Amino acid sequence: MNNEDGNEVHFEFLDLIEYNDEEFVILLPYDDSDEADEVVILKVEDVESELESYVSIDDEDTLNAVFVIFKDKFKDEFDFIC
Repeated sequence: MNNEDGNEVHFEFLDLIEYNDEEFVILLPYDDSDEADEVVILKVEDVESELESYVSIDDEDTLNAVFVIFKDKFKDEFDFIC
């Protein structure tokens, strides 16, 4: 995936969450040190029939709601810092 500067960034896909009739992808930045401590949540937008784009979320309430759903689904797999 390329960031807004056009640089290639690698992520591990963790989950796809539906919230308010929209889809959000949860990604973990890929790092050789294996010490990633934050997930990235992006909104999925269809660009064409077989392509999709990922955009940042400006609405803090939506971002928090999606993260709460993710934490609930994966509470037994990850140690979340509150």
